[in-house]
Amino acid sequence: MSIYQDKKSGKWYFEAMIRGKRYHRAISEAVTKKDAEIYFNAFKTDLLRGKLDLVENIGCKLFKELVKVYVEYSKTNHRSYKTNVAKAYKFEKLWGNRQLKDISPMDIEKYKIARKNEVKSKAKIIDGVKIPEKNISATTINRDIEVLRKMFNIAIDNGWLTKNPCKSVKKLRQENKLERYLTPEEEFRLLNNCTGRLSHLKAIIQFALNTGMRKEEILSLTWKCVNFENKKITLLDTKNGKKRFIPINSVVMSILKEAHKNKVCEYVFVNHTTETRYSDLKRSFNALCLKANVENFRFHDLRHTSATRMVGAGVPITMVKDILGHSDIHTTMRYAHAITEQSLEAIETLSNYAERNRKVIELKAN
Repeated sequence: MSIYQDKKSGKWYFEAMIRGKRYHRAISEAVTKKDAEIYFNAFKTDLLRGKLDLVENIGCKLFKELVKVYVEYSKTNHRSYKTNVAKAYKFEKLWGNRQLKDISPMDIEKYKIARKNEVKSKAKIIDGVKIPEKNISATTINRDIEVLRKMFNIAIDNGWLTKNPCKSVKKLRQENKLERYLTPEEEFRLLNNCTGRLSHLKAIIQFALNTGMRKEEILSLTWKCVNFENKKITLLDTKNGKKRFIPINSVVMSILKEAHKNKVCEYVFVNHTTETRYSDLKRSFNALCLKANVENFRFHDLRHTSATRMVGAGVPITMVKDILGHSDIHTTMRYAHAITEQSLEAIETLSNYAERNRKVIELKAN
């Protein structure tokens, strides 16, 4: 170990070998040699206690190395790994060549601000309907940060880092959305406006309402999963990873037979311009809702509508649970309000019956 003063600058330095690693640093706070010795002893104590991110090069790994590890982890453990991997690569473009220890909570806060101001989709006209410009939602940004949080946790597990910079980063406030159910009038307007560039949505909407399937389950449905003879659809790639069966009713059967006549690939619902499946329907579905004057309605609300109608028609809640693919019966029970509404109607008929009897008795008495 040596402590010395540079003659030109007047700065004090120390040079030492600790645990097989050489350290050479300037001591900007030191004015005298005694100051430099005090600083060095404190540095050495913190280093040996593991308080500094210098032991075994902690924090020195490049962020892009963490991305590689995370991508493999996500492919192995996540069903929706493509989305997570895309987020990881987005972070790599920002910080790929930076050391892990140099990425601070402030960097993440700056990312949140930049994403919040980012335009998700520019204003566009689809089939005569103007779709307004849309920014990235708070939900999307929070999901980005969750991926980043997991990445840094992996770095900690591997001994590459001691603290997660996401720990002190707060989530953005998300809007609470009410569950929406399609009324018969709204359904009529939606289907009636499936014309022109939006005509492909008609069969898909009817299919969703008559199966309760999720959007991705519908768009990724292949003909090998459709059994015309037994009148059932077998879903293999589901959200909870369990195989699920969907009965085929007359409406769905008609849609499937019509689609099968124009079969061009393995997928049931095909974009005939690309001759493969639709990647998403968000933009065209939003255009349809604007055109049909159906407000605050998402494609996923078609699934809610389907579930509510099944429960309202008296289908046992356990059967609805199996069709929807819920792991927990309590998730399905939120649709039980439809039963409550029917019960109120039933009780109201008793009130009407009693009122009619009262009037009959009054007439007889007079």
